[in-house]
Order: sequence, then structure tokens, then C-alpha cells
Amino acid sequence: MRRRVLGLAVAVVTLAGAAGCGSSDSGGGTSSASGGKKTQVTVGVIPIVDVAPLYLGQKQGFFARRGIELKMVTAQGGAAIIPGVVSGQFQFGFSNTTSLMLAQTKGVPVKSVVNGAASNGKVGADVTGVLVKKDSPVKSAKDLAGRSVAVNTLQNIGDTTVRESVREDGGDPAKVKFVEIPFDQMPAALDGGRVDAAWMGEPAQTVAKAQGARVIASPFAETDPKLTVATWFTSAKIVQQNPELVKKFTEAMTESLEYATGHPDEARQILTAYTKISGDVLAKLILPNWPPQVDVASLEKLAALGEEDGIFGGKKPDIQALFS
Repeated sequence: MRRRVLGLAVAVVTLAGAAGCGSSDSGGGTSSASGGKKTQVTVGVIPIVDVAPLYLGQKQGFFARRGIELKMVTAQGGAAIIPGVVSGQFQFGFSNTTSLMLAQTKGVPVKSVVNGAASNGKVGADVTGVLVKKDSPVKSAKDLAGRSVAVNTLQNIGDTTVRESVREDGGDPAKVKFVEIPFDQMPAALDGGRVDAAWMGEPAQTVAKAQGARVIASPFAETDPKLTVATWFTSAKIVQQNPELVKKFTEAMTESLEYATGHPDEARQILTAYTKISGDVLAKLILPNWPPQVDVASLEKLAALGEEDGIFGGKKPDIQALFS
């Protein structure tokens, strides 16, 4: 699962400040703080738009009030975060939902505990989109058949949802040629003609639009307008051995999601605390939705599409066990 993307599948950007390594204790270490001891909880994250509520919740004190001292550790994606959570390097982590399903079908003991991010449901203005050059003959998703489309990771949430857009538009999804390119390289690859189209998240979408690219499909919104894209998860070991920590983290994260939903300007601004997104890109990039609950129906559909694509090796993800 090289460069497995976790979380909404938006552009991986450079973290403003590097974080240290976490404790291997399944319950998190403890450290003294004013007002008493707090449990240090190490969280595996990707420095992307989707995780903004975590940083907002930290700033607003939602975690501290529950005795949690957050320590964020960044990673490229699931290839590091999922095994990091299972080994105890992280107590919690952020993952796109297809990657979690894939891990479960491979017998990896993970459990989603609270929602992470969802499609905003806006076709043409969602958190991810398929973009083409301004003068491209591609007018809609069905025209992608027989053409090359960049995705950040093959056999994951990107190509699965792109195929669904093509299918829904009357095209042949089997004829789409997917090419693996990192998000941050996609605008240049598209502008230079290396691919016919590119499935991009933010801020790559905004960068490409500034170069004249146009959106011809919104795979997340077209797959399901309420698609749960990513969630926060932990290991089965922590669920069993420290349910109180899981409860407190879930409560604090839920409050953080609600706060981010009600304060989108603050959510946008917090990005400057952990990424180098700024200026016009910061002002124009599209935010996801942050509902506190996962949408089970959308996950069932995503799982069925993944099965159709052969992602899970013939095994069927157990959505209820993983996400409820």
C-alpha cells in the first residue's frame, strides 16, 4: 500500500513544524500539567485540510478539559499510520475509509471511533475533483474512458470513486487508465500533458484552477453526497484495554468536528498552524464537511464499489464492525 492516502485524499503539504515520536504505551504516557496529570495521547496525522478540527479542538481546549494532552506526529499516509496505531506508536490515527476497509480485510485489528471528514455534496465544488486542461476535449466523466487519469494511490478511494463517476455518466469505467502521481505533482503533470486528467484534492485543485484547469467530475459527491471519506481510528487493543481513553477522545473529537462546522473561517485559518498553505490558495480552497457521525449507507456503497474493483481480494469488509 505504498503512499496509501488517509483522509480525504487531499494534497499532502509540508508541515510547518516537525513533531517528535510518541509513546509505545497502549494507554498513552502521563505528564504533569497545571491542574493535575494529563494523559499524553499521540495521534498519527497527515498535514491536510481534513484534520483541521483536531487542531481546532486542541486550541479550544476540548481535549485538555478531558485530561488529554495531544501530541501530533505526521506521516505520509496509511503505510505509516495504520501499523503505527497497531504497534502502539500512536494511540489514534487518521485514515481514509477505503484504507481502513482494506486493513480490516487483511486481518489488521483496527477500529474506527469517530468521523473524520465527508464530501460536501457539491458537484463541481467538492473537496476532490477530476480536472482537465482548459482546452481538453474531455467535457464530462464519460469522456475519461480510454484516457489517462492521475490518482495519488492506485486501487484505493480515488480510482474507485472516479470509476463510479464515469459509470454514472454513461461511460465505460474499465477503459479508464489510472496513473499514480502524488497530489502535489498533479497540477504540473496535467499542465505539462503527462496525463489527460487528474483527480485532485486541496490545495492541488486550487493550484490547477489558477493554471486554467477545469473540473469535469466530482467523484466523492457523485458517488454519494454524504460520503464519509475518512475517520479517526485506534487499535482493537486500546478499545479493549482503555475504553475510558477512547470515550474521552471520541467526545473531544466530536466537539471539535461540531466546532469546525460552525466556525469555517477558524477552520481555514488553523491550517496555517500546521501547513504552509497561505495567501490566495488558503482563501479559495474548498473545505470538506465535518459531521460528527459517519454515514453508514455511504460506506456500504463505497465497500460494494471496492469489491467490484477487486480491491479487497475477494473478502467483504464488515462495515458495522469497523465503523459502528
